[in-house]
Amino acid sequence: MSILGVWCPRCPERLSSPGGECPQHGPQPPLWRPQEVSYDAFSNHLRHAAGFPTFLPWPMGSGWRVSDFGVVAGTPGRAVATVTCCTGTTGPDGRVDVLVVAEEVGVGLGGRCAGLDRSDPGDDFGHGQPFMRIKIGSQGVPLWPVSTSTAAGDLDRSVLAGEAQGRWLWIVLMPASAMLLMKDEWILRDVSSDGPHLVAMPIEGPGPVW
Repeated sequence: MSILGVWCPRCPERLSSPGGECPQHGPQPPLWRPQEVSYDAFSNHLRHAAGFPTFLPWPMGSGWRVSDFGVVAGTPGRAVATVTCCTGTTGPDGRVDVLVVAEEVGVGLGGRCAGLDRSDPGDDFGHGQPFMRIKIGSQGVPLWPVSTSTAAGDLDRSVLAGEAQGRWLWIVLMPASAMLLMKDEWILRDVSSDGPHLVAMPIEGPGPVW
């Protein structure tokens, strides 16, 4: 796993080893992220995730690329969360980054990507009509907006969250105005078992700071 480094899943603190403790959050299953974004590093990510869903918007738009990714796993094959980032450009927004997080309850990776110091979408989640529905396979997944009013720093992102396959699903869009890209029947594809088909995907950094 030399081409993947280890970080705390809840904050940007780099860990000294997979068993290291975060000064702020204590013992945590490590977040494995690439030292350099590449096809080989992404293949390594999928092996480390070992079947845990790794979602990407599908199909990827022209000029878009996979710019970052990570997996939270204490040991290979025991993943509890994954994150991917796709980066492209639009006329209204310029550069746009779309992060997709799938995680077990309590991991905190989605909250980190959203700029929030908590591991769930908050008390307002699930009330009223969903903002939209996306598709994962044949499943329709409702998504609700998540307030980032308590986030540290600038309000530079929009956040949606839902539940898919018994796990939290977070979608974080930067800048915040990129929320207008979201439409019903937007599709996420689990690429955890795609194998050779990934060769055709553009995989290149850098991704955003998160």
